[in-house]
Amino acid sequence: MKRFLSLLVVSLLLAGQPLWAQKNFVQERQTWVGVFNQTRFSQRWGTWTDLHLRLHDQFVHDMFQTVARVGLTYYLTDDVRLTAGYAYVHHFPDGARRIGMPEHRPWQQVQWFTKFPKARLMQWVRLEERFRRNIRNNEALAPGYAFNYRTRFNMALFLPLTRRNFDPGSWQFLLNDEVMVNLGKEVRYNYFDQNRLFAGVAYQISKQAQVQAGYMHLFQQLPAGDTYRNQHTIRVFYFHNLDLRAASAQLPSSPQPY
Repeated sequence: MKRFLSLLVVSLLLAGQPLWAQKNFVQERQTWVGVFNQTRFSQRWGTWTDLHLRLHDQFVHDMFQTVARVGLTYYLTDDVRLTAGYAYVHHFPDGARRIGMPEHRPWQQVQWFTKFPKARLMQWVRLEERFRRNIRNNEALAPGYAFNYRTRFNMALFLPLTRRNFDPGSWQFLLNDEVMVNLGKEVRYNYFDQNRLFAGVAYQISKQAQVQAGYMHLFQQLPAGDTYRNQHTIRVFYFHNLDLRAASAQLPSSPQPY
């Protein structure tokens, strides 16, 4: 818990740094909707799927980005999971760029859960290999791809708001922070990529399903290095865990809050 709070303070300091450095800002308002599924079909193996729709320009006027991500998961234990997979990201025309940009993104991740008497903590570390299609004069796709690595560290803290704690029908307060760092020879000015700080509520629909809604502040350093995205975001995510062992082997499922 102390490590989570320490990293959160560091993230807030990073997010606030350009305010006193007087950098250039791009102000945005977006809405993010996402659906997540983790399905476990044996003691050791399962799958990961998540789909995202992101809108911008006063929250909802234009398409900004879509993401489709899949992966194969190996369960070291019920609470420690290794996943590798592929994501396709489509960046819609934005600003000076008048054509959509496709991105191919292999990824690898370790995810783990910690249970406290009155709290739940989810963490993951993810590595991504990003292949983004080259654009000619902001108007046409060009041959080849720009490439870089990106690491992501995500922490989500759940605190119960009702007597049901984490049982179906319960409400939880959710504080979530994710820090992303770019790596690779093509990265020159923005090794720090972005920070996503989210606060909201989670409703436990059933043992397998949860919905989250709230506000996210995204702060991102753009490739030029002296320009930053300051983004206010409405975020609504739906999570579903499916344990097929319960049906085939009469083993109890072990749903997680995230």
